[in-house]
Amino acid sequence: PLYNVQRVDQQIKPRQPPARPPQIFPLLCLHCTIMASPPRSPGQPNRPCSEDGIPVVDLAVLVNGDARERSQAVRHLGRACQDWGFFMVTNHGVPEDLQSAMMDACKELFGLPPEQKAEFMDAGPMDPVRVGTGFNSAVDGARYWRDYVKMFAHPELHCPAKPDGLRGVAAEYAARTRGLLLELTAAISESLGLPAGRIAERLDLGSCFQILVGNHYPPCAAGPDDDDGAVGLPAHSDHGLLTLLFQNGVDGLQVKHDGRWLLAKPIPGSFFVIAGDQLEIVSNGRYKGVLHRALVDRAQARMSCVSLLGPCLDAVVKPVPELAVPPLGLEFRGVKYRDYMEHQQSNKLNEKGALDLVRVQRHILTDTLCSS
Repeated sequence: PLYNVQRVDQQIKPRQPPARPPQIFPLLCLHCTIMASPPRSPGQPNRPCSEDGIPVVDLAVLVNGDARERSQAVRHLGRACQDWGFFMVTNHGVPEDLQSAMMDACKELFGLPPEQKAEFMDAGPMDPVRVGTGFNSAVDGARYWRDYVKMFAHPELHCPAKPDGLRGVAAEYAARTRGLLLELTAAISESLGLPAGRIAERLDLGSCFQILVGNHYPPCAAGPDDDDGAVGLPAHSDHGLLTLLFQNGVDGLQVKHDGRWLLAKPIPGSFFVIAGDQLEIVSNGRYKGVLHRALVDRAQARMSCVSLLGPCLDAVVKPVPELAVPPLGLEFRGVKYRDYMEHQQSNKLNEKGALDLVRVQRHILTDTLCSS
């Protein structure tokens, strides 16, 4: 039968209130947090990739490194975006206690009685709070083994009233991860040969859109004809600019690289960073939004927390003109981010099919030029 939230309620018990007072996370800017971090010792490795080849970006070097180190780090980040569309970021300044608190709060929400979540279960793709199963149950056409909560976090935080601690934790987590993603965006802009603030200016990131997502994938034995395991989410690219993800120690995220699926195993203390469709558009296709999917473990529940950064909802996203010069030309036409997001979220996930909405069709251009 279709997996649903009621089944989660049977498996996950709400946490008991903590015996000690709740933790308070001071509102510090990410740059200050990184500046206060101790420098790496000479013997500490600055790994450019993990053991399985996934690129690793050290944010402390991007922020604090000397000119030579920083130049190398920016080039490495550019190669990661171009060749993978996916990397891990370390020394990011987001406290582990805050990450744990965010995951615990989402877990507690999934364990609430159904009536306390009912008002959010019929929400549409553009509603600011949504609780549900699969991807979009109205159009899925498949049984994806997943429960989720989605909360618009910026420019304004929207959050369920229960559990009690969720709003405070979500506000601090959103602020910290937003700062991290904006730092990465500036470095990505530089890696394209642009000024650090060029992409932010182009996408009006001063009024950026941010969404927080908590995912719960219950254990599920694969069917007899399914070698990979049950699917929590099928192959897709994200509608935003950059996505930040961490998980509860149970692997299941796969990325497509060089035509094959690779299980992403995080190095301790890192976040996964996933390039989205808006980065592909604004970079005129130089950096690709990566295909990824989530598989379900046969024996253990998997949880992940996502922070997605996108342009201002009313920004018209199109390639930076400096990146659309001959012989490449223009790869994408402009689209309002709000319209793109609604289109992608309202339809069945189809890998990168949403980009066809804005992709320039070369044969149409050629026919037009010939006829003129």
